[in-house]
This record gives sequence, structure tokens and C-alpha cells, in this order.
Amino acid sequence: MRRTAILLALVALLATAAPSPAQAVTGWKEVGSDRARPLDESQGLATIVRPSGTTIRYTGVGTIPADLSSQGWNHVGDPGSAQGWYVEPYQRDDRGAKLFRVQAPDGSWANYRHALESWEANNNSFAAVSPDARWMVAGEWGTMDRLLVHPMPGAAFPDASKNLPYASAIRLDHSVRDVQGCDFLTATRLLCASDDPDGSLFGTTKPLLQVDLAGPLSGSDVTGHVTSLGQLPLRSACGGNFEVEGIDFDERDGTLRVIVMSPSVCIAFDSKTYRFQHS
Repeated sequence: MRRTAILLALVALLATAAPSPAQAVTGWKEVGSDRARPLDESQGLATIVRPSGTTIRYTGVGTIPADLSSQGWNHVGDPGSAQGWYVEPYQRDDRGAKLFRVQAPDGSWANYRHALESWEANNNSFAAVSPDARWMVAGEWGTMDRLLVHPMPGAAFPDASKNLPYASAIRLDHSVRDVQGCDFLTATRLLCASDDPDGSLFGTTKPLLQVDLAGPLSGSDVTGHVTSLGQLPLRSACGGNFEVEGIDFDERDGTLRVIVMSPSVCIAFDSKTYRFQHS
């Protein structure tokens, strides 16, 4: 009886909670959404295009390989892909190395470790691969004025036995906060999903950010001009704190996908991967 009462109360809560109003994202039109499962679709996604076929691969706590988890890498971020290469970013709770798990176009896997620079945060929120697959952009957590650039492991840095070096930075002209994922639209433009809960940087929480580079990545620092395109959709039967996660741009048809996890118990029911097209 008590269990039934709790269930009825939960149903009533979900039915009466008012969803947040739809938000407009400048330059992009929302065209649909897909449910995002909290265990294996909650961190990020990447479109992998190969001659053998195209797949959209998601990451979440349930996708972390057991061997990596047992070695201390307990968080996977938003993956990236280009030219058939695919990379997943991993972090651990201590100041140990970051890890990038890379799949080559032929399907083989290799793990690349990056020893932290003295000034580098241990967070490894995402990996974005440049369109030519020569460079990989990685992200830290918190309020930052930079994105980190490494040679793309596997494609441009093939020796997995060596430390994956830091190459350069994208020096942002406007601070960003809690960036969960980025992906390249072109060689000089990225879109980034920010989980910023504060809203003071751009006048809104949870913004979609556009970063325009002064030039293509080349191994030297490059300036990135940051523009907020507005707040990402925050819609759920539950009220509370949403979490914006990973982002992917599918170059085949121009579809932009962004994961937004719902608050409270609704994380299991109505979390979404939103789909956008250029408006």
C-alpha cells in the first residue's frame, strides 16, 4: 500500500510540474529530440564516418571499459571523431594522467596518456578532433580562458607508449564556464555546450557557445572569439537543475546534437538529445 502511494505521488508530481519554456538558439532551429539514457548516453556523442558505414556513438558511466575503471579512470567525457578516427577522453580523481582511448579507422584501439602540466586542471571533459584529424582539442572544467590542443593521438601522434604532449592553446577572448563538449563545424569554427549554472558570463545559464578561430590549428596558440548563441532547451516534467552534456555536429546532413539531462528522477524518463539544423 505504501509503495502504491509513493508511486501515485510521483506520478502526480510529474504530471503537475510545469516544463520550462522553449528557448531560442540563434542561427539554429530545433527539429526534434531523442531520449537520452542516463547510464550509456549521458556524457557525450560523436558521429563516426567510415567507408564501412556511419555510426553515432554515445558515452556514459555504463560505457567505461572495466579495465580502465579498475585503473582509476572513472569518468568519460564527450568523444570526438574526424576522418574515421574516434577518441574518448577519460579522467581520474587524483592528479594522475589523463587518458584518451582512440579507435583507428580500421577498428583497432589504443590508449594514449597525457601527463598533466603543472598548471593544468585534471578534468578531461571532452575531445574534439579537427576536420583534418591532425589536432585534438580538450577541455577543462570551471571558468577558463583557454582550450587545450594536442596532436591527434593515433593520426598525428602514433606512438601510444610515449606521453601525449600539450601542443598549444586556443586563447579565448571571453571566459567560458563548465564547457562539457565542443565539436568542429569547420577548420576555424567550433560549437561548445556549456553547463554554466551561473549565467553571469553571457547573461544566460546553459548557453550554446560559438568559438571562431583566427586561423586553423597549426601547433601554435590561436585566438578564439566566443559568442553565446543563447540558452539550450531546458524542458522536463521535473523542476530543478538540468545538466548540459556533450555535443556533436554531423557533417553529412548538418545536424547538430546536444545532450541535456533532466533534473531529479526525470533524468531516467525525459532526458533528451536535441537535434538542430541551421535556421
